[in-house]
Amino acid sequence: MGLDLHYKDGQTPLDEDEKEGLKIKSITTQEELDEFEQLNIEKAIEWTIHTNLRAERILTEKFIKDLHKKMYNNVWKWAGEFRKTDKNIGVNWIQIGVELKNLIDDTKYWIENKTFLPEDIAIRFKHRIVAIHCFPNRNGRHSRIMADVIIESIFGNEIFSWRKSNMVKANETRKAYIKALREADSGNIVPLIQFAKS
Repeated sequence: MGLDLHYKDGQTPLDEDEKEGLKIKSITTQEELDEFEQLNIEKAIEWTIHTNLRAERILTEKFIKDLHKKMYNNVWKWAGEFRKTDKNIGVNWIQIGVELKNLIDDTKYWIENKTFLPEDIAIRFKHRIVAIHCFPNRNGRHSRIMADVIIESIFGNEIFSWRKSNMVKANETRKAYIKALREADSGNIVPLIQFAKS
């Protein structure tokens, strides 16, 4: 019996090969998957707390892949690997490396030149990396943790609250998050910054 995933608004469907990448074959429900993933994510957050992270390490393709892998490697075989198929969101899969390099270079420029406030830089990074959609799935949670790592480790500020939600469930918080993402897609980053801080 395969895993029957129920996708919510704003989530990326997995193709059959990617579903086959599930390491724990006893998982059969979305709820069980969410629980296993959350345990893995908590270990990844511990890793970020206990690792000496500086901008030159964080703003690299290697770190971005390593964080995703640490977040999901106990659950998915493809954790930390860039996707090899096109999705309903994101750049063409063969452009991921180029677009990510552009984002990293832009972010370094913003930091060096103080182009934006720290929270703007972290949230702009988060928004752009989701738009690139580096991984087969789990890009949203990865991008939020990346924003937290940037704001805390690069700027020395408190991490974002994200309304104290992991936003897996399709509730009002998730709807507000998706709405803020769509505003950012249209060029207005302010609602996403406000959401992250609230």
